[in-house]
Amino acid sequence: MRILILSTWWPEPADNGSRLRAMAILRGLATRHELHLLAFSQGPATAVQVNEIGRLCHSWQAFTRPERLLTVRDRLGSLISPRPAAVRVRWSKSLAQAVQEAVVRWQPDVVLAFQIDMAPYALLARNIPLVLEELELGLILEDYQRRQGLRRLRSLLTALQHRRYVSTILPAFAAVTTVSEREAVLIRQTTKSRTPLLVVVPNGVDASVCATYGYRPEPDTLIYPGALSYSANFDAVNYFLGQIWSLIRARHPQARFRITGRTTAEQRAALPNGPGIEYTGYVDDIREVIARHAVEVAPIREGGGTRLKILEALALGVPVVSTSKGAEGLAFIDGKHLLLADTPMDFARATSRLLNNPPLARWLGEAGQKAVAAHYDWRVIVPRLNDVLEEVAQPRKPRYDLVRA
Repeated sequence: MRILILSTWWPEPADNGSRLRAMAILRGLATRHELHLLAFSQGPATAVQVNEIGRLCHSWQAFTRPERLLTVRDRLGSLISPRPAAVRVRWSKSLAQAVQEAVVRWQPDVVLAFQIDMAPYALLARNIPLVLEELELGLILEDYQRRQGLRRLRSLLTALQHRRYVSTILPAFAAVTTVSEREAVLIRQTTKSRTPLLVVVPNGVDASVCATYGYRPEPDTLIYPGALSYSANFDAVNYFLGQIWSLIRARHPQARFRITGRTTAEQRAALPNGPGIEYTGYVDDIREVIARHAVEVAPIREGGGTRLKILEALALGVPVVSTSKGAEGLAFIDGKHLLLADTPMDFARATSRLLNNPPLARWLGEAGQKAVAAHYDWRVIVPRLNDVLEEVAQPRKPRYDLVRA
């Protein structure tokens, strides 16, 4: 089968959740199908990255993502435009033209669009089954719920327009995937007209590769992997440092807490400071770093989807302490696969419990590792998406109609 893939992210290097998921899907589908990739790139691709994509894809093209801040005019335009401002300002004529040309040249059996940003480009192709991969609605809803005053009103208007936009475009898709059942429920509530085939395709990891690292913890070490440029990560670290870290240090004066990922001086200055806090910056192999820590903490209070950072830690055999929100959508049991805690004191106690009891920490990590291998290995997950693509695909026709950009 021939698949045209449209990606919000250039999949390499696989250093964030979206890239990790995209790369895993490419690797899984490439063993069965002919892939053609059109993707936004956040910077020039290195030769190694290009070679890896070239190994998986029959053809590929990278495009500079249009990026600019929304203006007042953009926001006012949302009052009359059916498309949200964020969609309008990120429109790329070059990518739109490339999609049209790829449809004519390759005549794909199906178009697979990664995330909502790629939906408008997928709609340029007619008479081809369209699949929207990893649709997420919860994040915008949560943004409205936590805002106050005028920001809450503006967030509400954004959420309502986004919901209308999604309900308008979804009937054109043969299938939609999402990472959790919670997101699936939100999508069902949004689609009042024809509902496409809706399938939960959770996030995952390469469990066999992770298992080769081995759990080699340094005593009294905690880690949070995640770039602070993502608001949910910043909030999690801010919450941990402001309300939990001092409680842990009172029990473990030598404890160290490391935050990985690129950070700016402004971001670090905006966070509570104290002894034992370290910023590693970007690391080439995050799995190697995580495996050397006694516990991964996931004090997450906002955001949607399912947490790759939790799956990756458990796949490495590293025990995890998380909020219920952080573990939302994951089929893990508190006390069996990880520890859940939703108040600062409970979180500190759970973390201290694992630091004080290395055998318990190792046992919990091993139990989580087995659960990840059984349910969240990409070799288990990608076949679900493959089944969706094969189900909706149709025999290629001599020609396809195109929608003008």
